[in-house]
Amino acid sequence: MELNQALNHAPESIRHIHIMGVCGTGMAALAGMLKSAGFEISGSDKAVYPPMSLFLEEMQITVFDGYGAQNLEPRPDLVIVGNVITRKNPEAVALSKTDIPYLSFPQALAHFFIQDRTSLVVTGTHGKTTTSSLLASCLHRANLDPTFMIGGIVREFDANFRLGKGEHFVSEGDEYDTAFFDKESKFLHYRPDIAIITSVEFDHADIFEDLDAIKRSFKKFVSLLPRDGLIIAHLDDPNVVEVVADAPCEVQGYGEQTDLDWSLTGVRANGGMTHFSIKHKGTDWAKLRVQLPGKHNCLNALAVAAVLHRIGVSPEAINDGLSLFGGIKRRQEVRGIVNDITVIDDFAHHPTAVKETIQALKNAYAGQRLITVFEPRTNSSRRAIFQQDYIPCFDASDLTFIREPVPLETVAKEDLFSAKQLALDINKRKKHATSCPDTENILTHLLPILKAGDVIAILSNGSFDNIHNRLLDHLKTGKAA
Repeated sequence: MELNQALNHAPESIRHIHIMGVCGTGMAALAGMLKSAGFEISGSDKAVYPPMSLFLEEMQITVFDGYGAQNLEPRPDLVIVGNVITRKNPEAVALSKTDIPYLSFPQALAHFFIQDRTSLVVTGTHGKTTTSSLLASCLHRANLDPTFMIGGIVREFDANFRLGKGEHFVSEGDEYDTAFFDKESKFLHYRPDIAIITSVEFDHADIFEDLDAIKRSFKKFVSLLPRDGLIIAHLDDPNVVEVVADAPCEVQGYGEQTDLDWSLTGVRANGGMTHFSIKHKGTDWAKLRVQLPGKHNCLNALAVAAVLHRIGVSPEAINDGLSLFGGIKRRQEVRGIVNDITVIDDFAHHPTAVKETIQALKNAYAGQRLITVFEPRTNSSRRAIFQQDYIPCFDASDLTFIREPVPLETVAKEDLFSAKQLALDINKRKKHATSCPDTENILTHLLPILKAGDVIAILSNGSFDNIHNRLLDHLKTGKAA
């Protein structure tokens, strides 16, 4: 089944929009934005349950449980097809038999919300969610009333989207593919005027063949910048240096090197804040602070400061925005503290993100025992491609538990990641690691050894069988988790 490419556009007159895959985080946010913009919205999904079902219900959006031709009646003026939808999906098959116009999620975001605004796109293998959230929050506190769409729940807004009246649109530029009918990266649709590139590494092994394929996609993105645009690029990363080499616009580098446009110095933690200084073209520019641990978060904040400077925000207002930023759910988020045991939730899964997160937490909780619980869950992390890369990532952890992942059915056994092997390799480094077949086994091993002062970092890009709440409940009640 193929959709008619001639129908891949937004019609001139639109009242009713139907969204396939509406319960995804980004898709539900888009539904909310379109509803707020005055459109009649319906949607369908196969996983209609809280909290997303409640959010959509509160927005008065009709949601059909399951996919099928009946969901296209009454006939919508436009269908938005989510990335989760395959060409074999019965509703997609039904759509192919109609003359209803359709768009992908990125196309819809660009058409309805980006095209009339200044597009600020944050891209990179790591740090996109934190950096774009920092940028949106600082714009808001500077009274610039931004619109944004971000991959995490920003605490300041208790949402991952906002429809503002200002001129700026902040988007998290994802390099993942767009839809079953468009295998190019999402960020190629976002019409960037100013871009941040935080890092370029190999990831998404189910989409990209190798690092060169990812670089090609980023180079396409870079080519989209207008001549009067700007790229804030992390030039400590040689892969970023390569992808911006032929940029059609100005490139300002940021990082720890002293010869860059924006240089990070003097990082220190104090009183729950991380303080740092910025040199601009070799001259002292500002002293800033964030409520986020780790040098990598200072680099994220530095990139945001460079963009805000371009827009005309003062260093004083930038510091106010950064210092008041309350964080994002699932990014070094403290889920609870019980009996002086701290449980932290984080989204990290790529080896670099895992290493940076663990080191940042070790520094932030100096003198306390750091226990890391890691669930490899992404298509890349469940492959052996990162097997060796993960080994040094847990060096800052005092004790590590690794869940054996659910195997990918389409990947040969010898090409799958092994938690058991990783634990053996970590132990060879004189560190302590244990592999566990499932979440129950992790809790069985973990609960008896916990003591006051422990910090437990749970790393997964999924729900991890609700391990966070189960652990906290046990600590509160003493009952089995």
